[in-house]
This record gives sequence, structure tokens and C-alpha cells, in this order.
Amino acid sequence: MAQGTPPVRPADGLTTRQRRNRPLLVVNTGDGKGKSTAAFGLALRGWNQGWNIGVFQFVKSAKWRIGEQAVLERLGALHAETGEGGPVEWHKMGAGWSWSRKEGTAEDHAAAAAEGWAEVRRRLAAQTHDLYVLDEFTYLMQWGWVDTDEVLATLADRPGHQHVVVTGRRADPRLVELADLVTDMTQVKHPFQAGQKGQRGIEW
Repeated sequence: MAQGTPPVRPADGLTTRQRRNRPLLVVNTGDGKGKSTAAFGLALRGWNQGWNIGVFQFVKSAKWRIGEQAVLERLGALHAETGEGGPVEWHKMGAGWSWSRKEGTAEDHAAAAAEGWAEVRRRLAAQTHDLYVLDEFTYLMQWGWVDTDEVLATLADRPGHQHVVVTGRRADPRLVELADLVTDMTQVKHPFQAGQKGQRGIEW
């Protein structure tokens, strides 16, 4: 286990163990590559600890299947077969939930995204998962597809011990303020700038 001494000791009345095990709200933002990759890496570590993992992928097309999805779904199947690790669910909201793969208008996508967030809210209230990955969720807040005040209140008041990771560019400053852990991915250099498109094993 990683060891270290925090630079401050809060006067919160908690023991070191209690403070260490508090549920976290994590935000991966910025223009650089790696926001979702970092979130999925956290999901892999959580699975290894036996956590119940819920991935909710917003914005991206429901037809787009990335490598992390294949790996995590296989790990979920391994858990179902052997009990190793934890259960995994992966839902896409690009054109709606994973059961809705049709193309649609911007209004359709907005409604589907709002429905997706409503389902996440229900699951948070029911304490369904130990870790929620809300991938590309910052865009819903930017575009007004979800009520930002409601999102912030829901995340702040979530019951039990539930970690949440939010990814996407230009995170709302209020979300950044609320979060416990924020990483801003800064793009220094990218092959796309030199005319190179994405490739297998790197982008998906």
C-alpha cells in the first residue's frame, strides 16, 4: 500500500482510517488525451478490489466499442463465473441507452442523455455501485442537457460509500470546486496535429 504523510491534518474528528476511506468525487478534465483512459484504469483497480463497477458513457455513439469496454465486460463475466473481482455494467448513451441504437436529432440525444442521468440518479439513491464512471459527462452540463445545480446537489449528497469519476473537457468550475480529486490533462503534443488519425491500441 502506498504510504505518505498528508501536508495537512483536518480538524474533522475522523480517524486516519476513516479519512482514508471516504468516498471520492473525481474529475478528469482538460484538453489533453487520457481523461477516460485514467477513469477506466481506476475502474480496473476497483474491480480488483471487488467493487461493483458502473460505467455510463455519454455522448459517444452507442455503436462505438472501445477496448476498455471489452476488457471490463470480460472481467464482469469472469466475476459472474468465478466470483473473482466485482460485477461490471457498461451503458452507452450516445443515441440513448444501450438498448436504443438508432440515430436521432439533437433533441433526441438530449432527451436520451437526460434519461441516462435520471437512471444514474436512481442508482446513486439505491447505492447500486461502488464506483460510477460518468464518461464525457461534462458536455451534458455545458450544453444544458442536464440541470447543473441538480447534478451538483446529487453528487454532493450521494448516500453511502460511492465513488464517482466524471470525465470531459471544460468541467464546470462548480464541479471542480466540489470534487475531491481533479486532474487537468494538458495537451503538449498529439499525433493528430501532424495529420495522423487514431490507431488501434492507442485510441480504441
